[in-house]
Amino acid sequence: MRTLLVSEFVSLDGVIQAPGGPDEDRDGGFPHGGWMVPYADEATGQAVQYLHSQPFELLLGRRTYDIWTTYWPHVTENSPSRSIADVYNSVPKHVATHRPLEPTWSNSHALGGDLVGAVRALKRPDGPNLLTWGSADVVRQLLAAGLVDELHLQVFPVVLGRGKRLFGDDAKASAFTLTHSAATPGGVLITRYVRNGEVRTGTLDDRE
Repeated sequence: MRTLLVSEFVSLDGVIQAPGGPDEDRDGGFPHGGWMVPYADEATGQAVQYLHSQPFELLLGRRTYDIWTTYWPHVTENSPSRSIADVYNSVPKHVATHRPLEPTWSNSHALGGDLVGAVRALKRPDGPNLLTWGSADVVRQLLAAGLVDELHLQVFPVVLGRGKRLFGDDAKASAFTLTHSAATPGGVLITRYVRNGEVRTGTLDDRE
């Protein structure tokens, strides 16, 4: 069975909307686009490269897909992002959408109908990891269905107060194990959490 990884840049108050630029996603009048850029450094870049060190396919929501199609296929040869662009342009891209998907980005496939059922089917066989970036609505549905196996979160030292958030109130209660953590000089926490069964509870008296 495939592993489903969710990777996000996230604020202290859980916002994942438009980290990369002012016009990335202004949905809802979001005024803080580009909030992660002042903190980006070699360490945050290496964390992204780590995600690409094993074979993967992309699983994206339609809004994120449409944003990415305006950027990654058009990265120039001398751009610092060229190595990532080459990977993203070549791997299969599974897109959650209810609208027709024009084949403007190579190797893209629409996931129509029931998202949860479609992702369960994608995960069932052995194969490359499924990697999701952004895609807030899709991620919340996957968390509610208990389909996320790993969370790769870069937590930035900002509170944004509004915007699309990573977790909804319907996220399935689940335990995760922290398998990696590091802090950058700018105060970004780079973390990796792996699903570890059900939530365990107790009382403080149990610790005596």
